[in-house]
Amino acid sequence: MPKYFLGLDGGQSRTTALIGDENGRVIGVGRGGPCNHVPPGAARTKFTLTIGGCVKQAREAAGLAEDIAYETACYGFSGGPADKDAVVGRMFQAGKRLVTHDAYIALCGAHAGAPGVITIAGTGSISFGRGAESQLMRAGGWGYVFGDEGGGFDLTRQALRAALRFDEGWGPPTLLRDALLKATGAKDANDLMHQFYGGKLTRPQMAAMSRLVDKAAFAGDVVAYGILTEAAQQLAGITLAVRKRCFGPKECAPVAYIGGVFNSTGLLERFRTLLERDGLASVVAPKYAPAAGALLEAYRMAGLTVKLSGLPEAEK
Repeated sequence: MPKYFLGLDGGQSRTTALIGDENGRVIGVGRGGPCNHVPPGAARTKFTLTIGGCVKQAREAAGLAEDIAYETACYGFSGGPADKDAVVGRMFQAGKRLVTHDAYIALCGAHAGAPGVITIAGTGSISFGRGAESQLMRAGGWGYVFGDEGGGFDLTRQALRAALRFDEGWGPPTLLRDALLKATGAKDANDLMHQFYGGKLTRPQMAAMSRLVDKAAFAGDVVAYGILTEAAQQLAGITLAVRKRCFGPKECAPVAYIGGVFNSTGLLERFRTLLERDGLASVVAPKYAPAAGALLEAYRMAGLTVKLSGLPEAEK
């Protein structure tokens, strides 16, 4: 009897479900919106509707019955697995299931299930790795109050701090001030700060403005260049901490970069230089997206090593 495997990536911006056959061929894909919180009430309803709809899309695309029992299933969620395992267990049948966090499936996808390290720099930042003995280590990911150095929100925060210092007369001039005001319509840096404190600007919206730091640095702004350089050093720092704990002192570890902050060529090249200068790390682009990582982990749980085929472009 044919066996089928399910991998799901549920994040803060979108959800993707993949169903594969026993040969590693993706036969069904489903997509939906965010699903990272499951407290009682409307949020739980949204969670179940989103992942239920995604898996249904994938199942129908694969031509499978509604009561299908998957051989194994792996679910990766932003916000962690603690409040989601029981909910998922009631929704889908699987011989074995793993409910984990989004960094784990991102790691599985980035290195196609092999040992390695990832550093994610999106709104926040975290580094996560798995060594040859399957040991898992992390650094960073403390949230925007206590950490997330080098993430998009932190870059914009540093830019706004530089603008505030300039406005008050104790910081150097910077292109970042006018760029931030133009992007938000704020009358000055103080007004922009209160737009965030007052809830008019969300953390993701602030993080999205980090591209202004890269643009200003490219235009020769010394302050912006310093912010990018410091961010690269901080991201390299958490990455090296994970590499040292997952790999031996003479092992070269592959490090994949993930997240919009790495769209900055200057930051990425500085990050690469810092990590590769001792020959103990090789910085690479991720092989697969997190949803494919979840599917690969589902195969691994069944004792199978497969080469994925039939993946849509968005998941490669």
